[in-house]
Amino acid sequence: MFSTHKKSAQGTLTEMNLESRLSSMDNKGDYVLLIESNLGVSTLICETLAKDGSFIVDRVESLSAGIESLDREKIKVILINLFLSDSQGIETFEKLVARNPSIPIIILTDQKHENMARLAIQHGAQDYLLLTDRMDCYPMARAIRNAIERKIAEDALFIERERAQVTLNSIGDAVISTDIAGKITYLNVVAERMTGWSQAEAEGHPFSNVFRIIDNATRETLPDPMQSVIRENRTIGLAPDSVLIRRDGIEMVIEDSAAPIRDRSGQVTGAVIVFHDVTAERAMVNKMVRFAQHDPLTDLPNRLLLNDRLVQAIAIAQRRRKKLAVLFIDVDRFKNINDTLGHLMGDKLLLSIAQRLVKCVRDSDTVSRQGGDEFVLLLADVDHTQAVASSAAKILAAMAEKLSIADHDIHITLSIGISIYPADGENPETLLKNADAAMYHAKESGRNNYQFFKPGMNDLAVEQQSLEGSLRHALARQEFVLHYQPKVNLETGEITGAEVLLRWMHPVRGLLYPDQFVSIAEDSGLIVPIGRWVRQQACEQVRAWQNAGFLPTPIAVNISAIELRSEGFLEGIRDMLKETGLDPRYLEIELTESVLIHDIESTMTVLHALKAMGVQLAIDDFGTGYSSLSYLRQFPIDTLKIDQSFVREIHADHGNNTIVSAVIRMCNSLKLRVSAEGVETQEQLAFLQGEHCEEGQGFYFSRPLEASAFAELRGMNNTIYVVN
Repeated sequence: MFSTHKKSAQGTLTEMNLESRLSSMDNKGDYVLLIESNLGVSTLICETLAKDGSFIVDRVESLSAGIESLDREKIKVILINLFLSDSQGIETFEKLVARNPSIPIIILTDQKHENMARLAIQHGAQDYLLLTDRMDCYPMARAIRNAIERKIAEDALFIERERAQVTLNSIGDAVISTDIAGKITYLNVVAERMTGWSQAEAEGHPFSNVFRIIDNATRETLPDPMQSVIRENRTIGLAPDSVLIRRDGIEMVIEDSAAPIRDRSGQVTGAVIVFHDVTAERAMVNKMVRFAQHDPLTDLPNRLLLNDRLVQAIAIAQRRRKKLAVLFIDVDRFKNINDTLGHLMGDKLLLSIAQRLVKCVRDSDTVSRQGGDEFVLLLADVDHTQAVASSAAKILAAMAEKLSIADHDIHITLSIGISIYPADGENPETLLKNADAAMYHAKESGRNNYQFFKPGMNDLAVEQQSLEGSLRHALARQEFVLHYQPKVNLETGEITGAEVLLRWMHPVRGLLYPDQFVSIAEDSGLIVPIGRWVRQQACEQVRAWQNAGFLPTPIAVNISAIELRSEGFLEGIRDMLKETGLDPRYLEIELTESVLIHDIESTMTVLHALKAMGVQLAIDDFGTGYSSLSYLRQFPIDTLKIDQSFVREIHADHGNNTIVSAVIRMCNSLKLRVSAEGVETQEQLAFLQGEHCEEGQGFYFSRPLEASAFAELRGMNNTIYVVN
C-alpha cells in the first residue's frame, strides 16, 4: 500500500505548486484530473503517467477542488479515490457525476474498498485501478486511453443515433422495427400517430398486435409482413389495397416495404418496415379513374367505359352463344328545351332522363351517356329480339310521363335505334354505328319510336349527316327560297293572305321541301337563324308588294318551339317590324298545338307580348296534338287552322265530317277565325262552305308560288274566283 505523505510548507508539493509545475509542462497530451487526498499516492501516479508522456495531469486533494477544476480544464478522464478528505464512499462518485456526467471516471481503490469500486461501475464509472506500492505505467495508461476512446465512440454513437432519431421523426413515413422474435423495438412519431401506439406502449409487443392490416376488398386479415421478411431474409412489399386499422379503429390505406436487419456477419437480427398513408392519394386516383370513365353530369359510364363493357359482353356472348343488344337513344328536340329554358334546366332534364333509363333496365345492363342528349344502353345476355323490343317500349312508356323540373312540366320523347349482336355487328364500333343509323331512321319515322337496324339504314344516316353539314352553309350561300300559298275567303274568293313556305335549293339534290330538312335544322339549332331569315324576307316582300300598289297582304309564318323560346325572339320580332315598316297586323305567327302546351306558362307570356305588339296568332294543324282544347280559351289566339288530314277525309257519310263541323262551330262560338288546310276538291270546298268555314287554302286554289308568280295570281283585284 502507498504510505500517506503529509503536507509541509517547504518539502511537500502543494496543489498550487503542482498546478504551476503542470502549467510549465509541454501542453501536448490529454488532460487527466487526479483527485486523491493521499499525497504519496498522487505523486506515484503522476510519476507513473509521466513515463508514458501522453497525459497532462492536474492533481487536487479534495472533491470540492476537483469539481472546481472541471470548469477550468478540458478534462478527458478523471481518476478519483472515493474516500477523500471532504467526501466518502459512493456519494463521492455521485456528486462528481452530477456535476459533469459526460467525463469518463476511473476509480482508484485498494483491495479493502474494491466492492465500492464495483458499485461505482454499476453507477456509470468506466473502470477501476487497484492501488499498489509499485504502479505499472502500461496498464494505467491503457485504462485511461480505453476510457477516452470509449467516450469518443459513445459520443460518436450518440450523435449518429440522435441524427437517426431526428431523421426518422422528420420524414413523412412511419417506421417500425422488431427483433428476431417479431417484438417491437422502435416506432417513430409518424408510426405512433398512424398506429395509435406510443413507443413506450408498443415496445416488446408482437408486431401483429400493433400493426393490424386487412385487405380492403375482402376485409380479411393479411399475413404479418415482418415474419415473411425474417423467414425469407429479403425485402418485400405489402399487398396492394392494404388497409391499416389504427388502435381506435380508424382505417387508412397504406403502401410500404419491409426489409431484414442484419448484423456484421449477415445474420438476420430483426426487421424494419417503412409505410405511409395513401388514403387521400388513392381516393384521388379512384376519383380520377371514375372521372375518366364516367359522365360528370349523370355519373353514368361514358364512351370509354361503355366500349370496355361492350368488348367484355361480346366475348361472353360469343362463348355462351348468346345475343346482346345496343340501343342508341336520342332525346327528341332536346336543343329546344336547352335553348329556351337554359342549360341548367337542360342538365336537370338529362339527369332525370338518366335516372329513368337506369330504372328501366337490369343491374347487369349498362346505361351510358355518350354526350349531349345521346344515351346508349347495352342489354347483355339477350335470348330473343322480342325481349329487346319490350325493353325499348318500356323506355318509351317511362318517358311519356311528364317530368316536373323547377316548376316546369316537361314532356319529352325519344328516338331509339337498336342493333343486335352478332347479326348487326361483331365489334363495338359496328354495333354502335348501326344502332345510330337505326336511331336516325326512328327520327325519320316521326320520332317517339324505336327501330331495329336494317341494311341500308347507314346510307340514310350518312345522308342525314351530309344534309346537316350542307345546311350549316345554306344561309351564307343564299340557297333558301320562299314560296307563298294563298289563303282564300271561301265565300267571296278573295285572297285574304298567304302562308310562307320555305324551300331549299340544294346545289346537288335540287329543290328540297321542309319535311326533308326542318327536323335536322331543329335538332341542330339551325332553325333559329333560318327562321329569323324567313321572317325578315317575308316582311320585306309584303312591304315590296304594298309599294308596288297591291292591297296589303297578311303573311303567315310558322314558328317552332325552339324559335318561340329562343333568346331575343320577341326583341327580334319588334326590331324586324320596325326595320321593315310593316304594320304588325299583317304578320301572323302560326304555332302547332304541341308548341302551345309545352311549358304553358312561358308560352303564355310570349303570346301575350306578341298580341301587345299587334301581331296575329294562329294554331296550325289543329286536332293533331293533345290537350289543346282545355287550354284554348287561355291563349290569345285569332285563328284556328283545321289540319289537312281531316279535310282530306271529307266525304259523304264520313265520320270526319262531323269532327270538322264540330271544330267550325266551336271556333264560331269562341269568335275565332277558322281556316281549313289542304282543300283539294270541289266536294271538300262545298262542305266547308256549307258549314260556314271562313277561310281555306290548298291545291284547289293554288300551289305554293314564288313571289312573282303569287303577285301575278292575285292581280290587282286580289280575287280568285270560287266555283259554287
